[in-house]
Amino acid sequence: MNTPSRFVDPSSGISRRTFLRGALSAGTSAFFLPRLLAGDPSGGKINLACCGIGNRGAEDVMSFAKTGLVDFVAFCDTDMGAPHTEKVLKLYPEVPRFQDFRQMFDKMGKQIDAVCIGTPDFSHFPIAMMAMSLGKHVYCEKPMGQSFRQITLMMEAEKKYKVAAQMGNQGHSEGNYFQFKAWTEAGVIKNVTRIDAFMNKHRRWHGMHVDGYLPGQPIPSTLDWTDWLSEAEFHAYNKGYVNGEWRSWYDFGNGALGDWGAHIFDTSHEFLRLGLPTEVEAVKLDGWNPYIFPQASTLAFRFPARDSMPPLTLTWYDGLKNLPPLPDDFGAEVVDPNIPPPSAGGSGALNNPTGKVIYGEGLTFKGGSHGSTLQIIPRAKADEMASKLPEVPKSPSNHYVNFIRACRGEETCRSSFAVAGPLCQTMNLGVIAQRLNAKFKFDPTTKRITDNAKADALLAGVPPRKGWEQFYNL
Repeated sequence: MNTPSRFVDPSSGISRRTFLRGALSAGTSAFFLPRLLAGDPSGGKINLACCGIGNRGAEDVMSFAKTGLVDFVAFCDTDMGAPHTEKVLKLYPEVPRFQDFRQMFDKMGKQIDAVCIGTPDFSHFPIAMMAMSLGKHVYCEKPMGQSFRQITLMMEAEKKYKVAAQMGNQGHSEGNYFQFKAWTEAGVIKNVTRIDAFMNKHRRWHGMHVDGYLPGQPIPSTLDWTDWLSEAEFHAYNKGYVNGEWRSWYDFGNGALGDWGAHIFDTSHEFLRLGLPTEVEAVKLDGWNPYIFPQASTLAFRFPARDSMPPLTLTWYDGLKNLPPLPDDFGAEVVDPNIPPPSAGGSGALNNPTGKVIYGEGLTFKGGSHGSTLQIIPRAKADEMASKLPEVPKSPSNHYVNFIRACRGEETCRSSFAVAGPLCQTMNLGVIAQRLNAKFKFDPTTKRITDNAKADALLAGVPPRKGWEQFYNL
């Protein structure tokens, strides 16, 4: 692909090491401050840079465009000009483009107010940390980071740099969010002791059999493989790692739990104030493998009592034939027509449902994912309760508009890093249990796994590759 002269040539320009040494040590220097933080009184559109503009990242670009509240000022993708990024590039041919986010900040930092991160899970952290350290607001796809430690540092950076930071679990600004909040405040949902959450649709690794990492293949001419790897341990390129396939591998993704947990039990986690569990157990792992996620997983998260709320066990089920014990009166799966299908397909048939059952005092609730609202079961009980339910307010803004308004100081991010962080750390503990096929105890105060040294070591994640350590010191 011919690159216009105004675009950055990844092979030339400022030394990355020189730039990082200067820019990162300076922190939120005046040069990098967003216009809004620097006192721009116009209240105009947000200047948005997008890192990751293919696949899920492309959907984020389109969603922000629909708000009418942003101007795209930079696009960054390590596979610039590939089929999955061409759509966005053709729609916005005049937007400067980069293959290295560090060079993007070097060249465009003065023009950027906020950054959207729609890259694979393992590369969220360095982009988000650099953006926040430079005073940029951050919209980051879920899960926030690849390790417990990364998520902690991202929460700390949100607070330290006083930026708006939103995790992209879009349902957190839709009907279920406001319903769950209203129903817990009114005591309709109370004294919950059990939640069964499930995602039983087809995933990319189902049917895969590997006994090691994939063999090397020629790197596509459009792809900067070194930058795609970000801080991850080096692997030779293979198409089985890219374009969503990364989600299958422990080194790059977070499986079905990290992908869909934040869409299924996010409101339960927030409004039941679950925080962090004290015990995590891999109850069942079918086809366990040290490289890719199991064919089916049942994971139990045990949370302690919180003030007047009793202890609670949240059990996660994924896998095509790994349904939880659904109530006899469960009925049809709860489906929201606005919910995108899983990236690897899957039907809405009841034998492969997605959702949750919440067992509270006197009432049982069933729900789906994203913004789909809860239903009381059985139907007779729902009819009896209908006149007693509180009014649920309508959302004043979808997830993308909520973020933009937060950047402008008009709203607060509903899924801020402070809110989403403990949810993601809970899911990370589940991934550790999957990876080790283990049961362990966790101390929410010290934030350590107390009875499994190997699991405790995984809280810090894999050490970053040389040259990427500085993102942990921002």
